Amino acid sequence: MSDPNQGFAPPPPTFEFTPKPTVEMSTAGTLTGIFFEPGEVFESLRTRPRFLVAGIILLVLTILVTAVLFMRVDMGAFIREQMDKSRFSAQQTEQQKELGVKIRKIAFEAGLPASVPVIIAAGAALYLLGVMAFGGTISYSRSVAVWVYSSLPPAVLGTLVAVLVLFLKAADTIDPEHLLITNPGAFMGPDTSKVVTAFLSQFDVLRFYGLFLAAIGLRKVAKLSSGSAWGIVIGFWLIGAIFKIAGALISGG
Repeated sequence: MSDPNQGFAPPPPTFEFTPKPTVEMSTAGTLTGIFFEPGEVFESLRTRPRFLVAGIILLVLTILVTAVLFMRVDMGAFIREQMDKSRFSAQQTEQQKELGVKIRKIAFEAGLPASVPVIIAAGAALYLLGVMAFGGTISYSRSVAVWVYSSLPPAVLGTLVAVLVLFLKAADTIDPEHLLITNPGAFMGPDTSKVVTAFLSQFDVLRFYGLFLAAIGLRKVAKLSSGSAWGIVIGFWLIGAIFKIAGALISGG
């Protein structure tokens, strides 16, 4: 008598695909985690892009540095000194110079904080275009999140450095244009060529820290290769450096 189970083979086991769980973090978690676990933070931002609170912090930090700067330095005298060095100074009357000092002082005081949302919006647009140029996809809100969060740690550290410089140095030795001592340009003397100072200022430790975070952010959020992400951030850094150096050259460096 034959075995009824002879020749019977059980069906092969089936394996169910389990998708990788999405990373979700609270706002507080992203604000602290960006300093220690940037990869996980950007994974979270890809799932749920957020940037409002971090953007407000960037604005508050800018206002803080501006307020301390105007408290410690006579910005009117500084602006007047810069105007006197201009090639057009001899063509202006004393009244025109005084009016120019007042206008520039107000523009400087209000313009720095007002520039924060403009820079965020423009920077995010550049990242969006960069990702598209390298064949990736990213929404504008995610691009804003990458820009804001990659800017946050350097801004926090830069604020600490700037405030320390403002309080530790004598008021008459403070250069408002080089508060950060994190690049070689900050150590150049007043007689150094503006072009040389502008060139050296581009090699800033905090700026490179921001580029490092941005490359991680674009790689995680836009799903780019590491080479493409670094190509975007280094490319925009080079463009910015060229404009800064060219500006110094045009202004009489």
